[in-house]
Amino acid sequence: MFELYKAGDRYTANHGWLKSNFSFSFAEYYDPNNLQFGPMRVLNDDIVQPLRGFGAHPHREMEIVSIVLKGQLKHEDSTGETAITTFGGIQRMSAGTGVVHSEVNPSATEEVNFLQLWFLPEKNGLTPSYERTEFDTNRLKNQLLPVVSKQRGEQTAYIHQDLTIYLSDLDKGKEISLQQEQGRRIFFFVIEGEVTINGEWTLSKRDSARITELPELKIAANADARFMLIDLP
Repeated sequence: MFELYKAGDRYTANHGWLKSNFSFSFAEYYDPNNLQFGPMRVLNDDIVQPLRGFGAHPHREMEIVSIVLKGQLKHEDSTGETAITTFGGIQRMSAGTGVVHSEVNPSATEEVNFLQLWFLPEKNGLTPSYERTEFDTNRLKNQLLPVVSKQRGEQTAYIHQDLTIYLSDLDKGKEISLQQEQGRRIFFFVIEGEVTINGEWTLSKRDSARITELPELKIAANADARFMLIDLP
């Protein structure tokens, strides 16, 4: 099954200092038919203005991943962790039994655009933890690069769920393939550019797809493209 979600159909919230596009039910947006995809619960595409952000607030029993696309994102939490992330960095926080954190744009001149993803953990009651990793952006070129995974690896953030987040920069005219294991799900999100999947479905900037029961994905770039692919149980 291939379910296509167009960028313009996402719910948009504009608070002036913050503009968000929600791919799943979140905050004031509620759709009982769009609560989650497997353990994936949230994908917010956020733009935060300079020196603004999300003040200290609590979370429990959730794996939270932030991927900065442009600008800087500063994290602080009640475990004492603090970090500033730019493109090429990944933030992973396990809220576990409870944590308080903030995420703000520390720049006085530049907005920050980042993707925030929430996943249900494999089990509840984890000790809260935070991790910041960096990957070599050159390794995105025409391949799937794992940046978050339950399988520990160099430059890969660890997550308490059986999933892998891949990023890729695919040049126009190039194609890459992925075998989908039986019983697994794939969430696909175009960050920039345009791709065609299996010669049938075309996705443009910020379009997404939820894919099941396709044994192989052939991803071809119609224009230079950057995308995120998540392999999920």
